[in-house]
Amino acid sequence: MAENLHLNYTPKDFKSDQEVRWCPGCGNHAVLNAIQKALSKLGIPKERFAFISGIGCSSRLPYYMNTYGFHSIHGRAAAIATGVKTANPQLSVWNITGDGDALAIGGNHFIHAVRRNIDINIILFNNAIYGLTKGQYSPTSEKGFVTRTSPFGTIEEPCLVGEIVIGAKGKFFARTFDANVELSTRIFTEAAKHKGASVVEVLQNCVIYNNGVYDEITNKEVRDDRTIILKHGEPMIFGKNNDKGLMLEGMKLKIVRLGENNITEKDLLVHDSGEPDPGIHYMLANMRYPDYPLALGVIRSVEGNTYETDMEEQISKVRKTAKIKCVDDLLTSGLTWIVD
Repeated sequence: MAENLHLNYTPKDFKSDQEVRWCPGCGNHAVLNAIQKALSKLGIPKERFAFISGIGCSSRLPYYMNTYGFHSIHGRAAAIATGVKTANPQLSVWNITGDGDALAIGGNHFIHAVRRNIDINIILFNNAIYGLTKGQYSPTSEKGFVTRTSPFGTIEEPCLVGEIVIGAKGKFFARTFDANVELSTRIFTEAAKHKGASVVEVLQNCVIYNNGVYDEITNKEVRDDRTIILKHGEPMIFGKNNDKGLMLEGMKLKIVRLGENNITEKDLLVHDSGEPDPGIHYMLANMRYPDYPLALGVIRSVEGNTYETDMEEQISKVRKTAKIKCVDDLLTSGLTWIVD
């Protein structure tokens, strides 16, 4: 989709007149802010945006956008967004979903939207809980998590969003967290510019039913040592003093400290988000504290054919040689007969 750099939008242009009905302190407020900032930078006319959501707290977002939107049904937003993009490829289509909406009842649609590489932007709000229905554990809840539906603790290993995306042959995966509006804005902008299915996992706090779920990695006092912001073409450095990094040792990632054992920046892995082979991206997406820092930023961004483009090309090709040009041709083709 071509950009029109003469459109001087501001984030305010994308704010609707609806009252935002999320709990005070909910991480969704910051994510909404970042999305509106990102859209104002894209140079795309407002009437070409469409926000499609499922069911959940995050899925109220289309009401708060001064764009086209559709609040759909539980787990089906990815399928509806696929239809919208296929019917009108000129639209910038955004699928707003949550960890329960996308990975439980909507898991099938989510996986196939990613696999098909349909050119939509999937923003997955991950608060590791069902908030709208009052605090049941979700597919991303940690094992042992006590909720109303797991009073003795969950006995399931959690879904890892990046693992699912890359396993489904995803071409774009990024991760951010609600409080870092600057990082989120940059990632949403890159996701929108990517041609193909982009998935952004947003670690989001639910102040009512899962408050502080990500504090051990996103708290200001510790985040520099427990997260790493990946940037394409730059060495993988992290730490409060930028004194730690990642190397590849055999088939595994290894944390090293700069200066120890004569290790310098030149020894560290350099992030290549555009590498087609998903091996390193898979390892980066699956890093979890305390064994590793949690990876933030654009982890994978690879070019590939998109579903809607290939579909249009196929239809155009078939039309040139097809004998059936209209419904009348179809009705009179094959075995037909006349009733007197």
